[in-house]
Amino acid sequence: MKRVAVIGYSGNPHLFSLSLKELCIEIGKELGKKYIVYTGGRDGVMELVSKGVKEVGGVSLGILPFEEDGNKYVTHQIQTGLDFQMRSFILVKNVDVVVSIGGEIGTAIEILGAYSNRKPVILMSGTGGWTDRIQKVLIEGKYLDNRKLAVVYKATSILEMLKILEKTIGE
Repeated sequence: MKRVAVIGYSGNPHLFSLSLKELCIEIGKELGKKYIVYTGGRDGVMELVSKGVKEVGGVSLGILPFEEDGNKYVTHQIQTGLDFQMRSFILVKNVDVVVSIGGEIGTAIEILGAYSNRKPVILMSGTGGWTDRIQKVLIEGKYLDNRKLAVVYKATSILEMLKILEKTIGE
């Protein structure tokens, strides 16, 4: 089974806009039907996506920093004992593609880490944070540097994200 990571904002998901909450849960549901879903296992986007995965009976893995416990929706927790940045590299090394939703500096590090490890990245446009900021610096609209290690895609809807996934990694 193919593996998809979802990265993005951490923090209290109750403070997210209703549209962002719904987007994360729906992405979790759609991915949970076909893929093993990896997240950072904590709160925010990670919790909402894991909730969607659980609702459809899918499998989610939380790659956690330090010895933290994951959110209540994660199927399997992996406590790395590592800090946030190092745990992020374990996350991106173990998946086939990364989906990004909003996010602050940790998300930016994960986007760059995925790209440097030749993993395709799907940026969910309009979700804010580094997911939207990084789109402004893409070379030819799809690369993060001149080496062209992996394609960085932009999706404006869940349907578009699913089509990109089928094209890049299949089912």
